Amino acid sequence: MQLMFTRPVIKTPSGLSAASVTTTIYNDNGFRTILPKLYTNHIETIFCPEPEQSLYCQLLFGLIQRDEVVMLGSLFASTVLRGLKYLESHWQEMCSDIKTGQISHRITDSGCRNAATSIMKPNPQLANLIESLCNCKSWEGIVRKLWPKARYVGCICTGVMRQYTAELEFYCGGLPLVSTAYACSEAACGINLEPLCKPSDVTYTLLPNLAYFEFLPMKNGHAEPIEMRSNIEDIEPVDLVHVKPGHRYELLVTTCAGLYRYKVGDVLMVTGFHNNAPQFQFVERQNVAISVDQEKTSEADLFKAVTEAKALLDPLGFVLTDYTSYADTSSTPGHYVLFWELKEKEGNHCKEVDPKVMVECCSRMEESLQYTYKVYRKNNIIAALEIGVVEQGSFEALMDYYVSKGASLSQYKRPSCITSKEALKIIDSRVIGKFFSPKSPV
Repeated sequence: MQLMFTRPVIKTPSGLSAASVTTTIYNDNGFRTILPKLYTNHIETIFCPEPEQSLYCQLLFGLIQRDEVVMLGSLFASTVLRGLKYLESHWQEMCSDIKTGQISHRITDSGCRNAATSIMKPNPQLANLIESLCNCKSWEGIVRKLWPKARYVGCICTGVMRQYTAELEFYCGGLPLVSTAYACSEAACGINLEPLCKPSDVTYTLLPNLAYFEFLPMKNGHAEPIEMRSNIEDIEPVDLVHVKPGHRYELLVTTCAGLYRYKVGDVLMVTGFHNNAPQFQFVERQNVAISVDQEKTSEADLFKAVTEAKALLDPLGFVLTDYTSYADTSSTPGHYVLFWELKEKEGNHCKEVDPKVMVECCSRMEESLQYTYKVYRKNNIIAALEIGVVEQGSFEALMDYYVSKGASLSQYKRPSCITSKEALKIIDSRVIGKFFSPKSPV
């Protein structure tokens, strides 16, 4: 059961067709031939132009064929989680469909309705079973209950997707989260030789037959070149066999498609070797996640600070389901703003969090940020960090906005730092509580 989505094929000004890699794969005749043999999906649901209708049908067909599912997943962890949350909100309607053998009137796409007629028939017994599993106080371990033969959940859980692993593990009830490969838009890069390892321990072995890989040295702990030169082009890249363990590099690829020393933008760290082949851990994207003045807080720094702070919520039974940030420079001095969406471990809603705990979360975040931030904060160059707690479904609304602007549901990555005014307005309008750090970090 793989959640798969496509984007429309477009025409370039020169008349060439352009499409995402996944859309091209799904369009291939070979894929269309093996699809009914390997997946619960139908090709009509994958190419449905309405993402919500496509998601509804893919989940419904997966429930109908629950006894045949041995793996479920998607390209990214965020998409799997979106699917499970959508199921949590619509399982009653799906049970009604299964009981009657008729798909919901919400599905208007003709391709999806045609696909449904080929698989659906009245099955009250299955509908009652699924209803009894879903109608419970907590959805902890629901994946194992609904798909008892599933052996793992396959999706990318590294990089910005790391934040979703805790909540996915809650739903999956001990099923391994498997990140099998490392790829980007520019090239396929490598594979995970230990697929059953913890998501935090995932390393990728880059395969030299996929592309020619080179690496720009980075200063450890910072997304900056090791040598401070005026012209970044003067920095000599390192080839695959000369990277050093513990060092960080920005990936460059040269491909048969015509890319030459192309800067992918991914920062990788060498963790060891498999035989003579170096193994890499994905660290972050090579860009500043958030900055008010001269300080630079990277995606990895922000993730570390959020991880430290959210630990205060664990004993209280709360889960941080998603977060993002932006630099508020509308006043002087500017300050960091974090948006957090919370839920209780049991139930679908979230009671009010103790304001004292949220204020302590703000302080814990500031204490976990890097040295430059702390110095600027003490000297009032940066104002107190703010956490805005948003209502349930806020990040789904944010995802819907980006999908409506052309992003693929299966390739959506929640921005670590929001720069779009429209996106900021969507998330800011859903804030239900604001909290500030009461003092400068030590």
